[in-house]
Amino acid sequence: MTNFVARLERIAEHTQVFNDYTRGVERETLRYQEDGSLAQSSHPSSLGSAYSNQWITTDFAESLLEFITPVSHSVDDLMAQLKDIHHFTQTKLNGESMWPMSMPCFVSGEENIQLAQYGSSNSGRMKTLYREGLKRRYGSLMQIISGVHFNFSFPESFWDALLGEQSEQEREASKSDAYFGVIRNYYRFGWLIPYFFGASPALCSSFIQGRETNLPFENIGETLFLPNATSLRLSDLGYTNSAQSVLRIGFNSLDQYLDGLNKAIKTPSEEFAEIGVKVDGEYRQLNSNVLQIENELYAPIRPKRVARSGEKPSEALARGGVEYIEVRSLDVNPFSSVGITEDQVRFLDLFLTWAALTDSDPMDDCELTCWRENWNKVITDGRKVGLELTIGCQGEVLTLQEWAQRVFGELRQIAKVMDEAQGGQEYQTVCDTLSQWIEQPELTISGQLLERTKQAGGIGAVGKELGQAFKQNHLAHSFQYYSQQQMEAEVERSMSAQKQTEEQDTLSFDEYLEQYFDYLK
Repeated sequence: MTNFVARLERIAEHTQVFNDYTRGVERETLRYQEDGSLAQSSHPSSLGSAYSNQWITTDFAESLLEFITPVSHSVDDLMAQLKDIHHFTQTKLNGESMWPMSMPCFVSGEENIQLAQYGSSNSGRMKTLYREGLKRRYGSLMQIISGVHFNFSFPESFWDALLGEQSEQEREASKSDAYFGVIRNYYRFGWLIPYFFGASPALCSSFIQGRETNLPFENIGETLFLPNATSLRLSDLGYTNSAQSVLRIGFNSLDQYLDGLNKAIKTPSEEFAEIGVKVDGEYRQLNSNVLQIENELYAPIRPKRVARSGEKPSEALARGGVEYIEVRSLDVNPFSSVGITEDQVRFLDLFLTWAALTDSDPMDDCELTCWRENWNKVITDGRKVGLELTIGCQGEVLTLQEWAQRVFGELRQIAKVMDEAQGGQEYQTVCDTLSQWIEQPELTISGQLLERTKQAGGIGAVGKELGQAFKQNHLAHSFQYYSQQQMEAEVERSMSAQKQTEEQDTLSFDEYLEQYFDYLK
C-alpha cells in the first residue's frame, strides 16, 4: 500500500473532516466605463472606507476593487457571499461596470491610473506610499492586473486523523511541516491550475505600450495573443518580478522560508536605490530594499497566519506556525459573474488535499529551477498537445497529459471519499469534466476564451459583452447570505473606524515609518 493510500484511508475514517474545510476568496476587478476604458473616478464613498471595510476594499489603484469573503465551511455559502458583495457593489457604481478578466481593459496611459487612497492616518498613508513604490519599481499597468486568491485550511480533525495525538507544540510544528509539503507539491504540479483555469491567453495591445517583449505574439486587431497560452498574467509580462528570481527563498521548512524572506526584506537593491526613497521632501518608496515589505513577494502560493494588531506576516508565522495557505495563481474566470465557480473551488479542495496526502520530498535549487521552467512552459504554451514537462532533478520527462492523468488517478480516489462523506457526486463530476479538458485543451477556459476572442474580433469586445451581462446579473440578484442592512451597516462602521484611526495618531509620518522599519537596522 502506498503512503498516499494509507493516509487517505486514515482520513476517510473521519467523514466530518471534509465538511470542516475552511475557505475564503479575495477577488479583484477593475471598474470600467461603458466604452471599455478604465474608470477615472475615485473609489465610491457609498461603499464605505477602503481602509476599513471588511468585504469591499481596493488593491493597487482607486479603480481596482477587491472583494473579501470571511472564512466559511460551505462552498454554497462562499459563493452566496461573493454574489451578495458583487450585487451590493454594482448598485453603487453609478453606471460603471466590473471588468470580467484578469488583464486590464483599455488603458490610455500609466498617468490615468490613480493610486489607492486610504485616508490621512499614518497606516493609511503608508499603504498608499507602498503602492507609489510599486508604481516606480514595476509600472502601474502591471499592478492593475486582477486575480483571485483562494485561502484554504484543513480542520484540526484532519490533522488528528493524519498525525495522531500530539502535544500543542508538536502539533504546531507538524502542521507547518505538512503545509510546506503542500506548498512543495503545489510548485511541482500546480501548473494544472493555469492549464485548466488560466484565462489570459490574450491582452489589449495598450497593456504593453513602450515595453519590450520576446513573446511571439499574433494579433486580432488591437488584441495580442499566443496560440497556446493559458495565463499571460503569470508570465514575465504579468504579475511577476524578475528582480525576485535571484532570492531563492526555500520551502523545505518554516525556518528556511522565514530566513529567506527576512534576508530579502533586508537586502539592498542597487536598481531600486536609484529611484531614491525621499527626494525633495517627497517619499517615492518605503525603502530601497529588494522587497519594501513582505507583501511584495510575488509567489503563486503563500503560507499564512492571521496576524495580531501591529504584527507583520512573518512575525505571525514565527509566533504560531502556518495556519492556512493562500493560492494566488488563479486568473479571474471570465465566464463567472463573480470570477470563480463552484467547480474551481472543488478542484482546489481535491488538489490541496492530494498535495497534503502525497509524499513531498525537500526541494533543492535544481528542482526549484525545474518547476519554474514547467510553469513557464504551461503559461505560454500549455494548450500544445504533447508539451513535455520534467518533474524532479532525476529528469523524468512526460507530456503534460501523462503527468495530469497520473495525478487524476489519485484525485479520483479523494473525490470518491469526499462525495461519500458529503452525500453527492460533485467532486467526482469535477474530475470527469476536467479529465476531458486534459485531452482536449480547447475545452479549457483559455481555449474557450481565445476562440470567443477570435469570433468577436478582439478581447475588448468580449470583455464588454461579458461585463454588460454580469452587470445585469448583479443588479437582478437578491441577497442570499447577507442583507442590505448588513452591507450598509458595514459601510457606516468602516467610515467611523477609519476616522477613529486617524484621530488616534500621535506620531508624525516620518516617525511612524522609522518606528515601523526599526527591525531593518
